[in-house]
Amino acid sequence: MATTVNTAFSEFMRDTVNLDSEVTKTARRSRDWLIGQIDKFDSKIGFPTLYNDIDIHFGSFARKTKIRELNDIDLIIGLRSQGSTYLQDSWGRIEMTVPDTATDLMKLCHDYTNKLNSRKVINKFISELSTIPQYKKAEIKRNLEAATLELTTHPWNFDIVPSFITVPESDGRTYYIIPDGKGHWKKTDPRLDRSNISRINQKHNGKILNVIRLIKYWNNRPTMPSMGSYLLECMLLSYYDNKDTVSDFVDIEARNIFAHISSAIYNNVYDPKNIQGNLNNLSFDEKQKISAKAHFDHRNALEASQFEGDGDHKSAIIKWRGIFGSAFPEYTQ
Repeated sequence: MATTVNTAFSEFMRDTVNLDSEVTKTARRSRDWLIGQIDKFDSKIGFPTLYNDIDIHFGSFARKTKIRELNDIDLIIGLRSQGSTYLQDSWGRIEMTVPDTATDLMKLCHDYTNKLNSRKVINKFISELSTIPQYKKAEIKRNLEAATLELTTHPWNFDIVPSFITVPESDGRTYYIIPDGKGHWKKTDPRLDRSNISRINQKHNGKILNVIRLIKYWNNRPTMPSMGSYLLECMLLSYYDNKDTVSDFVDIEARNIFAHISSAIYNNVYDPKNIQGNLNNLSFDEKQKISAKAHFDHRNALEASQFEGDGDHKSAIIKWRGIFGSAFPEYTQ
């Protein structure tokens, strides 16, 4: 029962924004079971050799920034390069060259070449996933960078991304090499995303994840063009990385973030991994609309704070319902 702004936000986060704890537990068990099944592919004739040491959970579910409803879980599954080499062009595209001795990988190259075809590698995963009896009724398909497993038993999909890992480059870093969606490969490093969000969240005593999830909910409402989830997350992490203190109250942080987004949406937002460069590829029209909505909601949030300060929680909650929609709890006396 929402008698105050604080209780309204507590209910909203618990019942609408954050993932249900039982769903999270079930999803993790389902994910771990799937990984166990993929591990068995190593014994299949013709399947590339797995490299379990570099398997990693990534994406917003792994970073704990996922909001309801849980719809996808991302996995990187490691493969051994077996002596393959790689070359990156000026656009970031990577070609992997496979030696004749890597017979399993040679079968997955572009026709009449020794260049590894990432689509064929994904298709190899799809082929083996379809042999798991529990997935006979599941839809399994290639989706750009991943093999997507659409379950009938759960509401979420798994995106399974094959990956290699480099030796240390001249900068001392190693990189994950994953499909680029066009048959070749590209660099990424989910380890840095995980460490970045963990560092910033710890810096602010664990207060950041709830705020990120709340603003993701706001971003997903059909009241403006939506930012990509990763773009928004990086924008917020940059904001908090440069702040010394954070309020204990999520509504105050939301109010401040609306003001920040109204101007920051026009700026470049750089990939914290230093791989992708500027992530903000929104059109100027999209930026204008997002800025206007953030500015409008900042003004409403200021009015809500004023009502709350005056003890008028009913009017404050009505203002917040205007920002977050009808799923936000109503005032109950």
